[in-house]
Amino acid sequence: MQQTNTRFKFGEGKISGAISIFLAVLAFLAIFCFKFPEVFTSPEFREIYTASSMQTLLVSTIIASFFFAVLSFILSHKKAWAAYGLIINTAAIVLGGFTIQGRAVSKTSWHLGLDWLLLDLLLMAVIFVPIEMIWPKNKEQTKFHTEWRTDLVYFVISHLFIQFFGVITQKPATLFFGWMGLTGLHTWVQGLPFILELLFAFVVTDLFQYWAHRIFHSHSYLWRFHSVHHSTKQMDWLAGSRTHFIDIFFTRAMTFIPLYVFGFSSIVFNSYIIFMAIHAVLIHANTRINFGFLKYIFATPQYHHWHHCEDPKYYGKNFATIFPFIDRIFGTYYLPGNIWPEGTGLHEANYPKGYMKQLVYPFTKSPFDGDLNMEERTER
Repeated sequence: MQQTNTRFKFGEGKISGAISIFLAVLAFLAIFCFKFPEVFTSPEFREIYTASSMQTLLVSTIIASFFFAVLSFILSHKKAWAAYGLIINTAAIVLGGFTIQGRAVSKTSWHLGLDWLLLDLLLMAVIFVPIEMIWPKNKEQTKFHTEWRTDLVYFVISHLFIQFFGVITQKPATLFFGWMGLTGLHTWVQGLPFILELLFAFVVTDLFQYWAHRIFHSHSYLWRFHSVHHSTKQMDWLAGSRTHFIDIFFTRAMTFIPLYVFGFSSIVFNSYIIFMAIHAVLIHANTRINFGFLKYIFATPQYHHWHHCEDPKYYGKNFATIFPFIDRIFGTYYLPGNIWPEGTGLHEANYPKGYMKQLVYPFTKSPFDGDLNMEERTER
């Protein structure tokens, strides 16, 4: 998909063409989840869905892709995108898209989370692409801006290697707290009403995440890694995925500590994971929806966009992931009515473009220009 500097308009055939290609690629890759489930599916997520439901979803995706390809062919003067969608879709059908069946899966010591990647990518796109198109904050920003491929790579890697990230982020909690007798505490917590237990989980994890987040902003060496997340100037539903793996490890490890120590029930744990997966995308989205009075209770796109503001005058604000009251308690709250920041990104930095360059760069250099003379504590 080529990058463009102009937003797509309804009726041109480009939107339907992009949707056709997107759905066709998802369907094509899903075939491998059916053919090689030991390698490409996650045991945790296989417990959530059934083979028959995924077969229905696969067939529906193929049919929808064909529909949008035909629509694009009718509406667009350029037929290339429609042709790409049809070709990829046809390949998915040839590989067994309409006839493939699920089967029993043997246990393996390692796996890639291709099923998690495809399902989450489909869900997030279905929710947030229409929102960004109908209620955009930046009306000039296109889906295929100059760095959309970089953000997509971050999204893909964080999902494919979910087993790796899960293991390394849970290690600190089990290492430092595994020796404690926590059975009694776990029983008490799991005996709470569901709503209270879930709210408790949100509050304690957000407190831990707040300080992990703030520490990354407060120390120059750690800021090298977290600045990757702030380097994007195009805030959208994929932007939240741009996170260096060192940042992922530290922040998620800190978040997992209270989840492990308090031993929340599986339904609360799963509800927390689902909420955070959707909410993290929402607060980075390119949407002007401000959610009314709810923005003072829960973090919203406006709230988090101020955290990403490129103007140094507003650095060091809004570290909380869920609850703004935590920022109020620690003096880092900023939400000026219905005003949004003029721009986001690293105004004072010169960060390299592309996933591999951003992966290596923080280990070798500071992202800041040499004449800024970074000190141990920054204003970010």
